[in-house]
Amino acid sequence: MVEPAESYEQAIRFLFDRINFERTPAGSEQDFRLGRMRKLLELLDSPQKRLPTVHIAGTKGKGSTAIMLAEMLTSAGFLVGLYTSPHVDAFEERMLVGGQRPTPVQIVELVRRVQVAVSQCETSASPFSPTFFEVTTALAWMYFEAQRAEIVILEVGLGGRLDSTNVCSPITSVITTISRDHTQLLGSTLAQIAGEKAGIIKEGIPVISGVQSKEALEVIVRRCREQRADLWQLGLDFSFKHSPQGCFKSTGIGPEYSMTNFGAVDVETPHSQWPTMPLSLAGEHQAHNAAVALATIDKLRQLGWSVSREAAQVGLARVRWPMRIEVVARNPTVIVDAGHNWESISALGKTIEASFLPSLSPVARCVLILAATKDKDVFGISRQLLPRFDAIILTQYFKNPRAVSAGSLLRLIQSISDVPCHVASTPAEAWQIARRITTSKDLICVTGSFFIAAEMRDLILRDDQRADHSGANSMDSSL
Repeated sequence: MVEPAESYEQAIRFLFDRINFERTPAGSEQDFRLGRMRKLLELLDSPQKRLPTVHIAGTKGKGSTAIMLAEMLTSAGFLVGLYTSPHVDAFEERMLVGGQRPTPVQIVELVRRVQVAVSQCETSASPFSPTFFEVTTALAWMYFEAQRAEIVILEVGLGGRLDSTNVCSPITSVITTISRDHTQLLGSTLAQIAGEKAGIIKEGIPVISGVQSKEALEVIVRRCREQRADLWQLGLDFSFKHSPQGCFKSTGIGPEYSMTNFGAVDVETPHSQWPTMPLSLAGEHQAHNAAVALATIDKLRQLGWSVSREAAQVGLARVRWPMRIEVVARNPTVIVDAGHNWESISALGKTIEASFLPSLSPVARCVLILAATKDKDVFGISRQLLPRFDAIILTQYFKNPRAVSAGSLLRLIQSISDVPCHVASTPAEAWQIARRITTSKDLICVTGSFFIAAEMRDLILRDDQRADHSGANSMDSSL
């Protein structure tokens, strides 16, 4: 029998004591069963059936597309539920309504309700123990319904066909991109991976696709025909033109939304034109994501959801999405990125060259802080990154057991490159080395894993705040 949570700490402990495939990778497809999720939700009165949903899958870009959609719909006046994963700082980041996280009191209330259902699952005639992600997804739907969200933007956790989110009631399905990742579970070919992503396509529900690979796209098209689902394809039914600009410039949308500007995107869909839409996230891949998001908005407008051009523009300008080529400090410029596969690392490299190097001094050096995860293509990632940097600092993260050791990384790097390397036993030591070997004119980039990006981001921001506070005290003492 599960003991009811009495405090926020007990509620969070209950969640993280569940089987968690974000920390320990699943062994096989047998670890995923939608029947388990349906049973858990039935015991909670199936809140997912009463929430109109935009369901988003993809190897890359699904989180960015989700936040873009949420901000545009919010700007249009809708109360939006947003579900993404994993979180950066706090568990509650995974589920937002109107941009607001559940409070600690609400988390306790939600967990106490789900604990009753979990106990029933574990003592049923065919007992099972719901996983961390299954319970978290159920909590999100409960929270969205309790807060009376009008529409939910739902990001797939892994794959699509067997993901816990795939028991939703979508009004539109979105597939952003398809490339190789999680091959041990999703398959080794693009067609196999596309088949898993296409598992979110439901009968008669329209689909927006940003997929560019011919091999993967054939699978998406075939699935849409089988399900009689109307399909809009990037490059065929809608298109975009990216106008990149250097970073650190105002958007011009208004002082309350002024922020770093990474250019604009023009998007044309079968029914609308969206000229000069602002981008607050760096890179052509974010222009691609914005095009998919705007095509989705256009499809929603056909379904009766009213979103003006002005609301969409303001929403895009408001977008904040941590660790997606995020500038966290200046002088030197510090970028934190959660890239961990071939495609995301390629996008990072192209964006550094297009959006950052033009703004740096000709004598600026580029320094990489790199950590990696055991089940990723570390060799492929390293081969892409190394030629772009003047020095490498190798480290490992500590808040997840899947880290590759810094020593193992060093042996790999030395086998493929003679770029100068430093080894740091902790992220804090890596940051100290980076500050020691750079000047205010240089660029520091942290990447290789979501987990190192999260740990380093927190460390760098705290360090930056201490520096600001120290400077303020110094000025006060001089007055």
